[in-house]
Amino acid sequence: MHNGTSITQFIIEEQRHMTGATGDFTSLLNDVVTACKVISNLVNHGALVGVLGSAGSENVQGETQKKMDILSNDVFLKSNEWAGHLAAMASEEMDDIYPIPEKYPRGKYLLTFDPLDGSSNMDVNVSVGTIFSILRCPGGGQAPTERDFLQAGTQQVAAGYALYGPSTMMVLTTGNGVNGFTLDQNIGEFILTHPNMTIPADTREFAINASNMRFWEPPVQRYVQECLDGTDGARGSDFNMRWIASMVAEVHRILTRGGIFMYPVDSKMKEKGATGKLRLLYEANPMSFIVEQAGGSSITGTQRILDLQPESLHQRVPVILGSKNEVERVLSYHTQD
Repeated sequence: MHNGTSITQFIIEEQRHMTGATGDFTSLLNDVVTACKVISNLVNHGALVGVLGSAGSENVQGETQKKMDILSNDVFLKSNEWAGHLAAMASEEMDDIYPIPEKYPRGKYLLTFDPLDGSSNMDVNVSVGTIFSILRCPGGGQAPTERDFLQAGTQQVAAGYALYGPSTMMVLTTGNGVNGFTLDQNIGEFILTHPNMTIPADTREFAINASNMRFWEPPVQRYVQECLDGTDGARGSDFNMRWIASMVAEVHRILTRGGIFMYPVDSKMKEKGATGKLRLLYEANPMSFIVEQAGGSSITGTQRILDLQPESLHQRVPVILGSKNEVERVLSYHTQD
């Protein structure tokens, strides 16, 4: 008998302490967990089943879709459409919302997800992951529309990600702190291994794509330059730089040991009319919820991400998140200008 707490047991016990909790939410989270187990299996055997590489189609954002992205998207839809907990789903990989098919019962929740974040890294075997967010559907969920999904991040009921790395992990918040679970391959269960994950307020580690430095706005240039100047500069301390180019892996490192992750808006994006790179509903909101629940901060540069009112399903935003004191420093540089 395994003596660790399984994720199912953990969710059920956590829900017991909530007022008016039904088994509905617990079952929904369970279906999400199942989807992530299936994707973990696909990812781990990717090269064997010939699903690495491009599918030859582009998603809404004009990025070439990897076969694995499409497979993972299908896994999420199929795992979550039948049980009666959801009214609709929205995915980074689909243009429009996915209302639950008529043949299945409809529930009161909405699910948004990025089925395979960092998938451009698949071919080089760098960690990828799944990000998800759960919202309540306004009006009971009978005829869900795109507008029902356009809720501020503060409205999220739960958010989490699965990381398919050397071990498969699931990190989850339901607004009551952040907990990490590791997939025990022998029993096929996620076991609680990282209770109460917290982000240290201070850090000497930053993650940004420094090749874009000349395109950044002055506050970000100033912050990064000070980090690079180390003990000789205004900060009087040396910093380490990281850049994995997989948001799940970056956030996971920050949750484990602190750090700041920055994907700021830059002049190159602005020329193309873009407001940022990461998607508000599928990446920025769920990750900001997790980071804040772990004691960190998450901003666009000038404001808190969770306060943003989404305007469209695939809206993009700049993201600066992680250790509170560093994020607040970046915020102060933006407000000084």
